[in-house]
Amino acid sequence: MLSWLPQNVSTFGGSVDSTIRLIYYIVGAWFLATEGLLLYFVLRYRRKQGRRAFYKRAETIRQAAWVLIPAAIVLCLDLSIDASGASTWRKVKETLPSNAVQVEVTAQRFAWLFTYPGPDGKFGTPDDVTILGELHVPAGKPVELIMRSRDVIHSLFIPDFRFRQDVVPGRTIDAWFEATRPGSYELGCSELCGDAHFDMRGTVIVHDAGDYASWLRKTWRSAPAAVQNLSGAAKKG
Repeated sequence: MLSWLPQNVSTFGGSVDSTIRLIYYIVGAWFLATEGLLLYFVLRYRRKQGRRAFYKRAETIRQAAWVLIPAAIVLCLDLSIDASGASTWRKVKETLPSNAVQVEVTAQRFAWLFTYPGPDGKFGTPDDVTILGELHVPAGKPVELIMRSRDVIHSLFIPDFRFRQDVVPGRTIDAWFEATRPGSYELGCSELCGDAHFDMRGTVIVHDAGDYASWLRKTWRSAPAAVQNLSGAAKKG
């Protein structure tokens, strides 16, 4: 069933998948053991002709151990899942890489708007460019998303990146990812936000270095030296 997961094309996707696998195997093994014991006890101590069904109140320590020992095992397994999840959470949510490409993300019913700061590297200036439903990023470089909502709670979800982040009205939330493979990947809203929630979709277009430099030049056709230099650096990379 783990083969049903989308492909992983982000740097932290492996850590997320490791936690998913840990949960899957622990829960799967525990489910089989529990259902197996339940079936055994049902058959072993069922009512038969001339014999009532067997029943114990677990009044002795030995009998209570059937409850206490599994409970202790479940607690230890839960703590191991928490430890794995906490490590992944710190990597994904509590740190922002330096020198990331910055993009402002504005969520509204029922669309995603992606704003790029332009050659001056500053948001809120005339050279900003806003694109509806398309997020263009370079492969192999961290991307920082500065996220806001204009109306209700939304959630940006990119399955192939193992990326999901709620966007809350009145707050600015920073999140990041680093794509490892050029291509086009689906994004959507995973928080029910209204009657057209199903249509709040878009595309992440991951460029290699040369294509990203070309996209920059096309987006800012009168690009000053800053964009030209970035394009040249991308080609060399």
